[in-house]
Amino acid sequence: MIGYYVHHQGRGHLHRAVCVAAHVRGPVTILSSLPRPRSWTGGWMSLPPDIDGAPDDPTARGRLHWAPVRHDGHRERLGMIAEWVRRVNPDLFVSDVSVEVATLVRLMGTPVVVAAMRGDRGDEAHRLAYDLADALLAPWPRSLPEPGWPAHWYAKTVHTGSISRYDGRPRPAVGDGPSRREVVLMLGAGGADVTERQVEEAMRATPGWSWTRLGGPTAGWTDDPWPVLCRADVVVTHAGQNAVAECAAARTATVVLPQDRPHGEQAATARALRTAGLATVRDTWPVPRAWPALLAEAAARPDRWRQWSPGDGARTAGRLLTELCLRRPGRSACVPR
Repeated sequence: MIGYYVHHQGRGHLHRAVCVAAHVRGPVTILSSLPRPRSWTGGWMSLPPDIDGAPDDPTARGRLHWAPVRHDGHRERLGMIAEWVRRVNPDLFVSDVSVEVATLVRLMGTPVVVAAMRGDRGDEAHRLAYDLADALLAPWPRSLPEPGWPAHWYAKTVHTGSISRYDGRPRPAVGDGPSRREVVLMLGAGGADVTERQVEEAMRATPGWSWTRLGGPTAGWTDDPWPVLCRADVVVTHAGQNAVAECAAARTATVVLPQDRPHGEQAATARALRTAGLATVRDTWPVPRAWPALLAEAAARPDRWRQWSPGDGARTAGRLLTELCLRRPGRSACVPR
């Protein structure tokens, strides 16, 4: 049995967990405060939220990321996780992603895999989680490593390439295209730094393009954007791991505009994409007059997405988790290949 903690921010952590679990040779239970997907048939534990109210000393004087004092939801949440670990005694636990959950489970004697993220992870809390992990799961290619990591982190890191729910899905047949080229603005569910006015100005500045909007504060949520991504001439998106993975799986030309995130995560991903020439990257939202040339530049860029998205990232991650489970002598619920 594998326990798999899924963070509530956005939908990318959940999409990744479901993809990876499909390639594990054994049972997986997801623990999260997100709604359970209708398609998920494995175990599920619904956790209470712990982000309400005014938190008191949530970083424990800079040693952790989220441990607010006397917060009922936080105490209940960690208590439920601890009780599940005590009762189930899992072979392995994956944290995607919480320093506090990884530390709690490892303190209980269960091996832990931490889903790594780009950016500056040199703070005390991240060092603790990455140091205690039995393995680090990095959903980017080994050829584009995150600079500055200590050698002992690299020694236990498995680089899978990006992991997308669309890996291996055939592209839909393309009919007669529209008279105008299509651009898709995909902001997702993880929060957006872009204003409605900025989007409208970009649309007015590009009369030769037809815009479709996915996610963000004013556009509707789309459970399956695959057909829209595949028919687009260009996708404009942020630099979250899941958004980039889905664009890469679609092999669609992409403009990446990193948003401000803790530890510079999206900025670091954007730097890697720019270094490899995989996407057209701008550090900030462009001014209106820059949009026509920007979209033309992106549309003309050769497709090199395979370096980022080999198509077997979830399979590689599932194989790692299965192998770690099988290290438990005598009683692992995982099955050898």
